[in-house]
Amino acid sequence: MEKASQDCPYPRCFFCVMKEGNPNKRRASILKFFRELPSQDDDGQVLPISGLWNTAMAHPNDPEFIELGMFECMASLIWKGLKNRHWLSHDQNIYIPYYAAHIIGSYTMNMEEFAETAVHAGVIPPLVELLRGRLTWVEQRVAVRALGHLATYAGTFPALAAQGEILELSIQLAMSSLEIVYSHFYQYVDRRLGYHCDLLTRGMGGVEMESRKAEEWASQLQCWSLQLINCFAFKAEFLSTICKPEFLTKLLGMWGGLVNENSPAGIGLLRTICHHKLGRGPVANCPGIVEALCNIARSSDDWQYMAIDCLLWLLQDPSTCHKVMDKAVPALVDLSEISTLGDHKKLGDSIVNVLQECIQSQGAGRNSMSNRTKEQIEEVLDCRQRLKWEKSMPKEDLHIKQAAAFVVKLEGNSLFSADDISGAAAKYSEALSLCPMRSKKERVVLYSNRAQCHLLLQQPLAAISDATHALCLHNPVNRHAKSLWRRAQAYDMLGLAKESLLDAILFINECSQSNDPDLSLRQNKVPDYAERLVKKQMRAAWLFREAAVKHGGVHGEDAAGEMYGQETDDSEWETASESDIGIDGRNEVGDEDCEWKNKDGRKDKYNRSSIRDLKHGYNVELAEDDL
Repeated sequence: MEKASQDCPYPRCFFCVMKEGNPNKRRASILKFFRELPSQDDDGQVLPISGLWNTAMAHPNDPEFIELGMFECMASLIWKGLKNRHWLSHDQNIYIPYYAAHIIGSYTMNMEEFAETAVHAGVIPPLVELLRGRLTWVEQRVAVRALGHLATYAGTFPALAAQGEILELSIQLAMSSLEIVYSHFYQYVDRRLGYHCDLLTRGMGGVEMESRKAEEWASQLQCWSLQLINCFAFKAEFLSTICKPEFLTKLLGMWGGLVNENSPAGIGLLRTICHHKLGRGPVANCPGIVEALCNIARSSDDWQYMAIDCLLWLLQDPSTCHKVMDKAVPALVDLSEISTLGDHKKLGDSIVNVLQECIQSQGAGRNSMSNRTKEQIEEVLDCRQRLKWEKSMPKEDLHIKQAAAFVVKLEGNSLFSADDISGAAAKYSEALSLCPMRSKKERVVLYSNRAQCHLLLQQPLAAISDATHALCLHNPVNRHAKSLWRRAQAYDMLGLAKESLLDAILFINECSQSNDPDLSLRQNKVPDYAERLVKKQMRAAWLFREAAVKHGGVHGEDAAGEMYGQETDDSEWETASESDIGIDGRNEVGDEDCEWKNKDGRKDKYNRSSIRDLKHGYNVELAEDDL
C-alpha cells in the first residue's frame, strides 16, 4: 500500500488511499487494504470502518468496493471480534463488528448481484453467530437486518435456508427482542454500555435520547426479525415451524409501536401465512388471532387492508371457513361499503362477493353458520339489491325517502335530548332503513349518531360496528372525526389500547383540519379529553410495557416526565363512558358505580355518569344534527 500522507498519524490509512488520483493504484491499494485489515492490530482501525459505513449508507449501489474483497474483509472482522475478545476490548474495536454487519446489510439492500457476492464471500456464518447473541442486541439488530436482505433474493435465499437454525433463531428473537433491549439496556440507566449509547445517539444526546432511540431500535430488531421470518413463510416447507400456536398467538401484538410505523410487522407476516393453505389452518384454530384480525380490520391501522385480506382468505377456504365465519363475518359486514383503501380498489365489492359465496356454500351444505351470521350477510345482500332498485326509481321518490329519513332522524335527536337513548337509537335505525343508499353523507351521520347511543348504553361492540360503517361510507375513508372518537372510546371500553390509540390520534389529526367549531383545535391546543385518552393508551400500548411489568418497572422517564411502564391507578383516567368537563365548564361526572366485563372475563370498575352528563361529555356532541 502507498505511504500515508505525512500529516496522517495512521499507517496504511484508508482515507489516504481514497485520495489516490491514479485509478489503477487506487484500486490496487483498496484491494490490499481489505486483504490486510483483518490481520492488523493497529490502533484506529474503527476510523476506516466507520468511514466505509458512511459510504455504504450514502452509496449502497456503488460496486467499487464489492469487487475488491470488501465482503470478505467484513466477515473476517466479525469473526475476529467473536474469537478474540482481547482485540475486541482494545482501543475502539468494540464498534467494529457492528459496523461490519451494518455495511454488509447496506450493500445487499438493493442489489441481488451484491448479495450473491456477499454469500460467496462467506458472510452468512458470522452473521448467524451475531444473530445467536454471541455479542449483544445491538449486533443482533444489524445481523438480522443483513440476513433479511439476503433472504429476499431468489439467488441467495437457499444459502440461508441451508442454515436451518436461522429461522428458529429469528422466531425466538422476534418474541424476546423487546424484553432483551429493555432488561439489557433501557431499564437501568447507570448500567448502559458506553458504546451502545454512542451508537444510538451518535454521541449527540443524553439519557432521554438514548431511551427514545433504544425503543426505536428495539422495534426495528423485532420488525426485521419478522421480515426475515416472512421470507421463509413464502415457502410451504417452513410453515410448520412458523405456525406454532405459541408464536402465532403473539404475532399481532408485534406491531412495531408508534416509533416504527413503516413496517407491517406481525400483521404483514400473518398475511403471508394466510395466503397459503397450509398457514390458514393453524390461524383458524386460534380464535384469539381471528378476533384480533377483526379488530385491526376495523381500525385506523395503516395495515388495515392486510387484516381484511386475511379474513377474506380464511372465509374463501372451505377447510377454515366454518371455523372463522361467526367471528369474521360481522367485521366484514361492517366494512362491506368501503370503496377504496389505499391501492385496494372496490374493496367493498370484493367483501360482498365473498360473503355471498359463504351463503351459497351454506346452501350447498358445505358450511354451517349461525342464524345471526346468515341474517347479517342477507342484510348486506338486501342493501345491494336495494341500491340497484333505487337506480331505477324516479328522483322524486328518492327525495321523498330522504325527507322521510330526515324527519325520523330529527325525532331521534329529540329523544336523545330527552335522555331516551334507546328510543333515539331505534329512530336512527328507522331512518337508516328509509334513507337512500346513495345518500352517503346522511347515512354517515345516522350511523355515527347511533354509535353514540350504543356508547351511552354501554354497548361497545355495537358502537364499533356503527362507527366503522360511518367511517367506510365517509369520503375520504376513515376520516370522519366524530366516528373516530366514538370508536376510540368503544375500544377503550374493551381494553384494546392500540386500536383506541390509533383512532384517537387520527381524531386529533382530523380536528386540526376541521371547520366544525366543536371539533377544530382552538389555538392549536389538543382537547383535554383527547390528550388524556391518548396518554392513557400510549402507556397501555407502550412497546416495553410487558417487559416492564415482568421486570418490575423502569428507571427512565419519557419526554413528559412520566414513568413509562409503571403500574398506575386506572381511576386517574376517565373511561369511554365517563363525562369530561362539559361545554359550560362544569365537571359533570356522576356517582353511580357500574362494571364492564371485558372479553377475557375481567371486570373493570368505573364511575357511570348520568345520561344527560354523558351526552355533553367530550365536547363533540351537537352540531349539524350530528350528535
